[in-house]
Amino acid sequence: MAASSAGFRLPDENPDVRAPDASFVSSERLRRSPRSFAELAPDLMVEVKSPTDSVEELTSKIADFLALGTQVALLIDPEAQTVTVYRVGQAAVVLRNGDVLTVPEVLPGWEVPIEELWPPVFE
Repeated sequence: MAASSAGFRLPDENPDVRAPDASFVSSERLRRSPRSFAELAPDLMVEVKSPTDSVEELTSKIADFLALGTQVALLIDPEAQTVTVYRVGQAAVVLRNGDVLTVPEVLPGWEVPIEELWPPVFE
């Protein structure tokens, strides 16, 4: 898993390094990439919506990554307490508290209840 300081040169005409908030690339695929910025799309990318982010801009960024080879993308919205899961060729799935997030095609066996993603509330 990489943090937002990890960047990718995606296989398109745009030479800019692009960085999701978090990402995952299998070790097998990463070995074939140069030591600088990875010249591939990550297997999994995550965007966390901040109060100043536009959902439209984030979904556009996610669409770019999916079109260029990312298998799964997650849009985490702490304000709405939702996680939207995007997969190539499938409709987006919105998960809420009570649901469990899994990404078996990238992280087999890993799961997290959605409500565990939010900070605790102290009263």
